[in-house]
Amino acid sequence: MNLRTIGVIINREYSTRVKKKKFLLTTFLVPVLLALCGVAMGVMMVNVKEKTKTVGVVDESGIVMSYLKNSEQISFQDMSSEPLDTVKARLADLGLDGVLSISKIDEQKNLQASFTSVKPVGMGVTATMSRYIDDALEDYRIRSYDIDGLEEIVNSVKADVPIRTFVLDEKGGEKVSESGVNSILSMVLGIFIFLFITMFGSMVMTAVVEEKTSKVVEVLISSVKATELMFGKIIGVALVALTQFFLWIVLSIVLLSAGMGIIAPKMMDTVDAQSIVTGLPEGTNQFDAMTAVLSQSDSELGDVVGTLAGLNIGQLVLYFIVFFVLGYLLYASLFAAIGSAAVDNENDTSQLQMPVTIPLMIAYFIALYAYNAPDSAVALWGSMIPFTSPIVMLARIPFGVPGWQILLSIGLLVVTTIACAYLSAKIYKVGVLMYGKKTTFKDLWKWLKQK
Repeated sequence: MNLRTIGVIINREYSTRVKKKKFLLTTFLVPVLLALCGVAMGVMMVNVKEKTKTVGVVDESGIVMSYLKNSEQISFQDMSSEPLDTVKARLADLGLDGVLSISKIDEQKNLQASFTSVKPVGMGVTATMSRYIDDALEDYRIRSYDIDGLEEIVNSVKADVPIRTFVLDEKGGEKVSESGVNSILSMVLGIFIFLFITMFGSMVMTAVVEEKTSKVVEVLISSVKATELMFGKIIGVALVALTQFFLWIVLSIVLLSAGMGIIAPKMMDTVDAQSIVTGLPEGTNQFDAMTAVLSQSDSELGDVVGTLAGLNIGQLVLYFIVFFVLGYLLYASLFAAIGSAAVDNENDTSQLQMPVTIPLMIAYFIALYAYNAPDSAVALWGSMIPFTSPIVMLARIPFGVPGWQILLSIGLLVVTTIACAYLSAKIYKVGVLMYGKKTTFKDLWKWLKQK
């Protein structure tokens, strides 16, 4: 293969794609829109109030009604004097959104509750009503024992102790590790690399099909070798993907910094911010100072920021790039082979595409399992098998993975990628010039055996 020729093809693919309006819009507009949507949702959750649900209560137990407290979410009306069937039939006329029915207390000191509404209500409404009923029944059971001071004793022994999680670093020190943050980060990395591989891999396949059906490939093949064209196209699209990824990182950092500037003032009252900032090394920038203040807060947000601050973001980005590039090269070569085997259009690729997409789907489901059990045997093997490792290993890394496992995963992925690229090149070399005959798996096997 002529490296200079491949370089020319790479340059053509890269320059053509980065100049498209579609690329510019997705690169610059998508992160901004996502950030605006996030801000809008946050504002709505804080400021937008739902309509208060008016709930009628038919309390045959005689103990629950006094425990039902009105709030912005629910307003209770005592309808115990009315038959339950009558209330259900007249919900609209009575101005009620629903009716809560509570049965009499049986011999085992239990009761039954049901809720009937005009329209379905959210889980928050039913959870609130359930909590009130539980409190009422618990207090009734305590009083039934007729022991002086029992209620106070029971209340005094109740506890609600939140657990803050830490992990030991290489030096033996502790750092905050919020498991929820690791899970979300794991999920985001897994989803992103899944989307990137499928999106840009399919882009290669589409480009190959378009060139083949338009007969442009015949002109190109007259000047360059088929394998040079394939590898140039794959690498060119990879560079487009990396360019978009780096631009997204820059935009994300800018948006994150702006978000931190909004959040930080609200957190200053929870910690001694001045003493923390004073203790920082000279020359510490404003972003790092805000991160230090937030990470030392005892709040949930403080734990989240502390967890993020303790992560080696540069290392995560590096791993993402390595596994994306290798995973993309692996699947892009397969997609290129599929595109070359297609006859007339993309619809012809569906039969051949299935064996390629199945491992990606399996990898995605293994990654979902890895969020809860990152050290399980399923997650371990999923991060070692080359066809699933780019997604699964990225999902495991935020939880901490031994270095030898990462290196072994990368090594196996490199070997498999080279082998698949070699085999795909053999299919591409023959298939890209085939017309008029529907390609079968038997044909692919023949092309693979050709020297």
